Amino acid sequence: MWGRNVYDSISKFLQFQLTVNIVAVIVAFTGACITQDSPLKAVQMLWVNLIMDTFASLALATEPPTEALLLRKPYGRNKPLISRTMMKNILGHAVYQLTLIFTLLFVGEELPPPRCSARQ
Repeated sequence: MWGRNVYDSISKFLQFQLTVNIVAVIVAFTGACITQDSPLKAVQMLWVNLIMDTFASLALATEPPTEALLLRKPYGRNKPLISRTMMKNILGHAVYQLTLIFTLLFVGEELPPPRCSARQ
């Protein structure tokens, strides 16, 4: 039960880390090439790394094992650590995050300001 829980936690950790790293590298490289200046400065990259590592370690350490883990078949020795479903999730989330970040980076100034719904 504990072994399967550790395997699942490592899978979650890898999925989160790979997604954030792919997005950070593409944003830093593409932003630097297009705008001739990096959109993320060194201190901002350190904050992203700190937050990314904190959430990833929480995913790795906080989920206790359950009896339901014993109901599924064990993974084989030759099963890849990053499955096809994980790769789809990583790429899908990376595309979503890149779309949002590049929209804010390149057309963010032309977007209308948000309306406040509270009466003043």
